[in-house]
Amino acid sequence: MVFLLIALIGLFYVKWSPYYGRAFVAAQTHSIGQSILTGASGTTPQPSLQAALGYALAYGAAIWKALLLGLLLGSAMQTLLPARWIQRWLGGTGAGSVIAASLLSVPSMMCTCCSAPVVNGLRECRAAPGSTAAYWLGNTMLNPATLVFMGFVLGWHWVGLRLGLGIVMVLGLGWVLNHMNRAHGATDEPCAKSPTPATPLGPSRMDPLRALRQWAKAFVGMAIRLLPEYLILVLLLGAARAWLFPVLDAGLDNSLVWIAAAAVAGLLFVIPTAGEVPIVQALLALGVAAGPAAALLVTLPPISLPSLFMVARSFRRVEIATLIVGVLVSGLVAGGLAIGLGF
Repeated sequence: MVFLLIALIGLFYVKWSPYYGRAFVAAQTHSIGQSILTGASGTTPQPSLQAALGYALAYGAAIWKALLLGLLLGSAMQTLLPARWIQRWLGGTGAGSVIAASLLSVPSMMCTCCSAPVVNGLRECRAAPGSTAAYWLGNTMLNPATLVFMGFVLGWHWVGLRLGLGIVMVLGLGWVLNHMNRAHGATDEPCAKSPTPATPLGPSRMDPLRALRQWAKAFVGMAIRLLPEYLILVLLLGAARAWLFPVLDAGLDNSLVWIAAAAVAGLLFVIPTAGEVPIVQALLALGVAAGPAAALLVTLPPISLPSLFMVARSFRRVEIATLIVGVLVSGLVAGGLAIGLGF
């Protein structure tokens, strides 16, 4: 019950209520704010300490509540929920667990970094790699609020492109990772580097104080393990914006080189939830072609360099590589479809 209350109250306060009001703003103004990539200037700042701090502060202000909620849920999952529940629903390596995880991700609506602690919690409770990846990717790619914002700001044809590729990405990569896990012969174990999951207390011997102590210990350990490297990478990416996005005008055309470059940059860069919507809106206004814009729309949200580091202990290296390749290919396909459909 404590876990359920934290999830419902936290998601309502951090996600559901703010996004409900933001949807009306998007409908009325056809905007949800400035691009966090460039701000009001329309250009990326040159690499500097000021650029790093400026981006980190803007990004941190947008995500800190969701990150705190992710840490609370990820640590509480290991200590307040019976692991057998998670194993029963998300531990299988068939399509059912991938679909269940995808559905669970829809109301969660966290960015890739904020959902990373929950991903780690799921893996420590023996959720399968594929279902865990489906939950992780589904948070961004199947986010209903982002899709609504996108429709009002960019147009509903962009929503169709994003949703179609998002469903393929979430379910497809989830299935692939579970298939790889079966072939690896580790259907009910996390990756070799994962710590031993905490042992949940049974109902007959639940001690509230003991449970709270375990939860606090798990929360502190997760925060110490994840936050320092996360902060460093956000600072580095904030400083390196001009290198990742050297062209933000009509020079970014529909050539395969620029589409691939946009897909790679989007895969590495880190943004808050729905941050890709104003970024793409600003780029289209500057004359950027539809192909690179579509690639960014698909690769910016699902993973980033910081979030990959945050979940690195929960997946095998080959699984991480598969996720990277899958997201990159999705971005290239998005660029091609945007050109072919005349966006």
